[in-house]
Amino acid sequence: MDHYQPDIETMSRDVLGALQLQRLQWQVARCYAEAPFYRERLDAAGVRPEDIKSLDDVRRIPVVTKQQLRDEQVAHPPFGRYTVAPASAWREVHPSTGTTGIPVNTIWSERDVEHIAEFTARTMWSFGVRPGDVVQNAFSYGLWVAGMAVHYAARRLGTLCIPIGAAETPRQIWFMEQAGSTVLLATPSYALHIAEQMRLKGVDPQRLALRRGCFGGEAGTEAPATRRKIEQGLGIDAYDYYGLAEIHPTFASECEAKAGIHWAEDHHLIEVVNPDTQQPCAEGEVGVLVITHLTREATPMLRYWTNDYARLTTARCACGRTHARSEGGILGRHDDLVIYRGAKFYPVQVEKVVRGFAELSDEFRVELGRAVGGGAADTCTVVVEATSAAIDEAALRERLRQALRAELQVTPEVRFVPFGTLERTTFKAKRIVRADGG
Repeated sequence: MDHYQPDIETMSRDVLGALQLQRLQWQVARCYAEAPFYRERLDAAGVRPEDIKSLDDVRRIPVVTKQQLRDEQVAHPPFGRYTVAPASAWREVHPSTGTTGIPVNTIWSERDVEHIAEFTARTMWSFGVRPGDVVQNAFSYGLWVAGMAVHYAARRLGTLCIPIGAAETPRQIWFMEQAGSTVLLATPSYALHIAEQMRLKGVDPQRLALRRGCFGGEAGTEAPATRRKIEQGLGIDAYDYYGLAEIHPTFASECEAKAGIHWAEDHHLIEVVNPDTQQPCAEGEVGVLVITHLTREATPMLRYWTNDYARLTTARCACGRTHARSEGGILGRHDDLVIYRGAKFYPVQVEKVVRGFAELSDEFRVELGRAVGGGAADTCTVVVEATSAAIDEAALRERLRQALRAELQVTPEVRFVPFGTLERTTFKAKRIVRADGG
């Protein structure tokens, strides 16, 4: 397998570590000097830039949460006091896409845009995009970060980019048929919706030029049942993508080996920490991702607490890349944790089960009753759609309950609704519905 930037992607771990330390020291020093938000936090922790003498010293810096960024921007509108580059260097503003609370605005400088285009092109090359491909970019454009990042990278790679965005599903299919799109970028939910509409319209995916796609914005692509449904429904190889507005869009993806998402470690310091102790997890152990910008110029994050669960390995991938990767991708979000009858699980586990049943549509919803002591729900119902009215609903319900029990260690109720009832989305699917409206 070849590489877009072989000198960077295959450098030894020692050389990579030295580069990371140099960039970390630069970032901490400029944040301390130019950003009151960070200077106050570092002073309170008793940390000065000269104390960062090894990569392990990053743990002395307090983590920063999304809520803290929100509070900072409310107190010091509109962008808070963690902007570092001068306003004359700012080029783009992108808010977070969270459904609760005010969005967190982040800024890209010209240099940031160049870096984002660089490592996004690197990820796209890693899952097989090449000059001459026709890239159908069905990530949202505008204020959401992924659409713009892929657009810039597609140009850099020498592809034809169709900037359709996350809308107009009939036109998505038209472009696939008429323009010969070879690569699709979208959320997993939207990819499945496009595949469903193709099936309903009688479009044979095997007659399309489409050959691969990468899907992010939500977990799921690395769930075997979801990957299989995307690949069969669109006739492609499907790969996983990861990004988040506060850090960077599309900065970690699977390569053609499909052995986990590779991190762009020359631009980001990746930690996986125990959510209770905030101590580093051993390789392969699941914890919360904490990410530090090493090259971000305008609005750098020092130890951003992502709320995403993953594991980390530094073992060289079969593709030859040496940057760390997370096998299985994002395993869940702390915000989405469901507690029911003593069991804890995430929507992606329900997805794994539901999408393993050919008799069910790709859509599902988890409805939770009011929270009781410890945040546990008093009821839990998985809502699904059968693909045919002729299906024996009672027998299918029992099989589904047994499969959910095996995966979740608890048995939720199951409710069927008519096909087409559950919302199809061009963006991120909302899988959890809570009685308190959360």
